[in-house]
Amino acid sequence: MKKNPYKEAPANFSVCVHTDCTCGSTCLRQLAYPVLLEREAFLHLANPTRCTKELSCPYYRDAAPVTYMRGFTQMKKRMYPEQYQKFMNFLIARFGRNPYFERRRGDRKLNLQEQEIIRKALKQAGVTENLDFDLKEDGFNWFD
Repeated sequence: MKKNPYKEAPANFSVCVHTDCTCGSTCLRQLAYPVLLEREAFLHLANPTRCTKELSCPYYRDAAPVTYMRGFTQMKKRMYPEQYQKFMNFLIARFGRNPYFERRRGDRKLNLQEQEIIRKALKQAGVTENLDFDLKEDGFNWFD
């Protein structure tokens, strides 16, 4: 039996009820709907009157897996202290102090936009070598 990749859908993920939608086969909101319908007592619903049933739908969420990164503790070891101070200050100003440390430790997944912000911070700090994140993982775009 094939494992359903959408079984990890969070309970508060907004779903779409338009089973006749032309892009339902690639929309995460449509694919997670039967899973959450079976599992949850209450559902978060995208407003059915605002769905366009086309790829231009404002609620459309691509079901293709996304690569997330976690943590950047190893980067600190490869930077000079002055570089790390600039890097850290830039990111704390952007994310806030506690969220910065959550991201650094890997407690929070880094989406593509956050990965780019961190790479930009490396450049601003004067880091020229290519530094990697601590962990790479694939998942679905449940929250972005």
